[in-house]
Amino acid sequence: MKMGSTSEFADILEALAAEDLPHLKGMGRRERRAAETRVRLFRTAIQLFAKRGFQNVTIEDITEAADVGKGTFFNYFESKDHVFGVMAEIQLGKVREALAHAETGNEKTETTLRRLFSRIAEEPGRSAELTRALISSISASDRMRVIMSERMAEGRQMLARVLELGQERGEVSRELKKSEMAVACQQSVLGTMLLWSLRGEGSLGSWMENSFKHFWRAIEPKR
Repeated sequence: MKMGSTSEFADILEALAAEDLPHLKGMGRRERRAAETRVRLFRTAIQLFAKRGFQNVTIEDITEAADVGKGTFFNYFESKDHVFGVMAEIQLGKVREALAHAETGNEKTETTLRRLFSRIAEEPGRSAELTRALISSISASDRMRVIMSERMAEGRQMLARVLELGQERGEVSRELKKSEMAVACQQSVLGTMLLWSLRGEGSLGSWMENSFKHFWRAIEPKR
């Protein structure tokens, strides 16, 4: 499967190379160095997937291009499919950022959640084929399903807290359970990503904005 042009994926690499990646914040030097190695391997793998197609890239190809030993790869990933786990870490960092914004109380819950929907769309929205490959890798690997399930559970806890704070401020319906709203939020985001990746029409950002509007109407207080 060929996954987009090299120029298209250059944008992905630039975004993922940023020093202020959310999932790197607050780490000590040693932890950060390890996380940065993971990101470097991820970026290298994505670049190769773009040029050759996912099925045509080996672990040896990735480690050679990243200029690390094969053993280093296995220090961070169990398999080629597990490289996509870095994307989950990046997305989880964005949920953590949303919670931090919510806890300050300086902006409305609607603003916090709208930004989160938009931010979640950034990396996968650069290529429908990349998003399909990500979804496929999760479906094909039991270990990846466990990893994603754990990340999703952590994300739901943070989303539930964001929504709970919104309820306390009267911005989110108190008639709804925070845990159920958090699940609905994830369903809205993941469902939108899947449908967009299959159709490939328009931008994922615009799809997410539309999904957010429907989600917000469902949870805002009834006037």
